[in-house]
Amino acid sequence: MAQPLNWQKSSFSGGADGNECVELAHGDSTLLLRESDDPTRILPLTRDSLAALLRRIQAERP
Repeated sequence: MAQPLNWQKSSFSGGADGNECVELAHGDSTLLLRESDDPTRILPLTRDSLAALLRRIQAERP
């Protein structure tokens, strides 16, 4: 039987009720990304694609 996922929230997430969070978990062979306000929509990522996403976000920050 598969182990339940251990979702970890970003340290940059805000909101007193915790519903404005980006969460990350490690699946069998991929990383999984979701927003806490819609936890059923999960984006599977490789380490390289997550790193590219984070670089792109950082590059576009004002």
